[in-house]
Amino acid sequence: MNPNTRSTPHSTPRSTTRSTTTVPLGDRSYPIHISSGQTDTLGRSIRDAIPGISHAVVVMDESVVDPWGDQLCQSLVNGHSANDQAVRVSRIEIPSGESSKSIEQFDRLMQWMLRENSDRASVLIAVGGGVVGDLAGYAAASFTRGIRFVQVPTTLLAMVDSSVGGKTGINLPGAKNMVGAFWQPSLVLVDTDVLSTLDEKIFLSGLGEVVKYGVIEDAEFFAWLETNADALIARDPDALRHAIETSCQCKANVVGEDERESTGRRAILNYGHTFAHAIEATAGYGTLLHGEAVSIGMQMAARLALSLGMFDEASLVRQTELLRKCQLPIDYADADPAKMLPVMMKDKKVAHGKLKFVLPSRIGCVELVDGIDDDLVVAAIGQSTASR
Repeated sequence: MNPNTRSTPHSTPRSTTRSTTTVPLGDRSYPIHISSGQTDTLGRSIRDAIPGISHAVVVMDESVVDPWGDQLCQSLVNGHSANDQAVRVSRIEIPSGESSKSIEQFDRLMQWMLRENSDRASVLIAVGGGVVGDLAGYAAASFTRGIRFVQVPTTLLAMVDSSVGGKTGINLPGAKNMVGAFWQPSLVLVDTDVLSTLDEKIFLSGLGEVVKYGVIEDAEFFAWLETNADALIARDPDALRHAIETSCQCKANVVGEDERESTGRRAILNYGHTFAHAIEATAGYGTLLHGEAVSIGMQMAARLALSLGMFDEASLVRQTELLRKCQLPIDYADADPAKMLPVMMKDKKVAHGKLKFVLPSRIGCVELVDGIDDDLVVAAIGQSTASR
């Protein structure tokens, strides 16, 4: 475990219904509030965090308008005292799915914000999963060269990953997240109750990113996940809050140390992602959910590390079994190295024509490795095509 990571009681999840983790970025630091059963107070929380808010631009995934988007908009209007000024709420729905992280949807959002008379005092609020959060965050970073931004993630994956850290962006047809900006939110609001309406497949996808944190940074958390996977799958609120808080604390620590990937420290968060992004691009965005692709990508990365002699078979088995417990895919029969390698060479970690991989050396520790022979990469991908 990284020595800067806060010690957490992994043997016993917290029983409180609300906790707060802070992303430490000096005067741009912001809180992540993690709760259960407090969705009706989200508007009040936003008002408290952003005093004087007068115009809320709410960007919602169309699948969460009822009830969560409607509830948030209503709480923004009603959640104030007699001394507060009224809040004007503008709202727009974004089609569900990875295809909405596009230039076309970005243009639509920009034009709509202009028609709604948005300005530098407006606050953009993203309600949905990672697609809406990334798209809306890029809009917040771009409109009038930057407006305040609040993340209200409604998927497990967004709660533990995309809503934290300030990465925003859209996809190009042949490259994921290639266009975007670093733009930190003012606040992240997580409530596990919103997961109650989440599709099972989408919910389970988020566990891929949760497992990632155990592999890259926190061996104790990985062991806790091995013991508590069933509780997470059952959406137990205590287990979920503990897993979300621990994941967010890990990411907050890393982002606080390397906000813009200038030292290489933040790259560890991309464990499995070099393979995963290539899988998504070659399969077609939406064929696999992001967390599913990350799960398969982590397996490819672990097998590559094993072939290099830097990871042991027992640890690979532990990762494999935990992903299976979380009901995540570990192989992809249609993986095509000939198509994936060119996509991987467009990865943002490529420098001077050399592809870098985040590879595990043990559970709880990963390293950034380059200069790997393409044949070994192809072999790691190829092993995924066989049923295991």
